[in-house]
Amino acid sequence: MLDLYRYLEAGQMNISNLVLSCYHRIGMTDKELLLYLQLSYDAQKGDFFPDLAEVGERMGEKQDTVFQLVQSLISKKVIAIKTQKNAEGKTQDAYDLTLFFQKVAYYFEQVEQQQQQQEKKNDVRELYQRFEKEFSRPLSPIEIETIGMWLNEDKYSVELIQLALREAVLNQAYSLKYIDRILLAWERKNLKTKDQVQKDQLRRREQIQDQTVQEDEQLPEVPLYNWLEPDKNGRG
Repeated sequence: MLDLYRYLEAGQMNISNLVLSCYHRIGMTDKELLLYLQLSYDAQKGDFFPDLAEVGERMGEKQDTVFQLVQSLISKKVIAIKTQKNAEGKTQDAYDLTLFFQKVAYYFEQVEQQQQQQEKKNDVRELYQRFEKEFSRPLSPIEIETIGMWLNEDKYSVELIQLALREAVLNQAYSLKYIDRILLAWERKNLKTKDQVQKDQLRRREQIQDQTVQEDEQLPEVPLYNWLEPDKNGRG
């Protein structure tokens, strides 16, 4: 029976759960993963280019089979063979096992990019739906094209377009031309985010309040900002 001392003395190998969850997705088979772990085991002991016959014996595989697995891992760029100098200054071959982690990292980068692209598609779809909801009608082909130009050519963010739509609705102006004027006005002020726009709106309201105090008279209720005719804003 294996005693605890021998068990602890043999050491342990840690493997990330990320590896177990994605090794199939980066193109590795079960046997290739086992081989990689065997090579990692030898590397921990200081043997960076182990005898494949010994590796095969531990795996229960023939040497030729292990050799084919090694070639497969190399072709998949999971491992590589490099030449390096040992402590005595002599050159020797060694398995580079770091490519595996690069492969895993690249996989998760791709997954994240795909998720971001999907989220962007969802945001764009919801943007069109929001326009139709606020306008209480389907968008025309020209309107769909205009919104697409805002996104793809003018590079306005979905968030900024939504904010401009809200501004138009508050002014009861259900027109893309009106919304375009809003977006252009913000662009001239270099306002590119929701936070920047809200700060600018707050600053404008504070200026109006200050003007009210200075004039020391009862002014009528401040009308909503007219984006189509900005020169008329503030006139009586």
